Amino acid sequence: MLVTRYNPYSSARRGLGVVNQLLNQLDSLQEESISSFVPVVNTREGEFAYHVELDLPGIKKEDIEITTEDNILTISGERKYKDEVKEDEYYKVESVYGKFSRSFTLPEKIDVENIHAESSDGVLEVIIPKLKVEDAKPKKIEIK
Repeated sequence: MLVTRYNPYSSARRGLGVVNQLLNQLDSLQEESISSFVPVVNTREGEFAYHVELDLPGIKKEDIEITTEDNILTISGERKYKDEVKEDEYYKVESVYGKFSRSFTLPEKIDVENIHAESSDGVLEVIIPKLKVEDAKPKKIEIK
């Protein structure tokens, strides 16, 4: 006979594991029925500019809008549902469609007038140039 130490929480932990599995299954069912498109975003800072990259596969540049207002950059658009051939029967569709909007607070000292965007291979890159900071040279101020 094997002697083991009694742990009163071991059965409770197993019970919680089963409850967590059920909740995860319910979440996945809910996500499939009420899903919307949210693009993945990467941000980075370069020497002369900030870069915001969004993965937007299958979205035309005409369906994307980029605006700035009150120091906030907003990128919005819509991934439209593709009209598939009716002969094919899908068993599961994991592609998500719908409108999206992502907003970012802009840092200080940027050149708002020269923000531009480029799109290549389903990736949109918004380039936010930094303002050139003049060399901080000491200045002598005369008293008048």
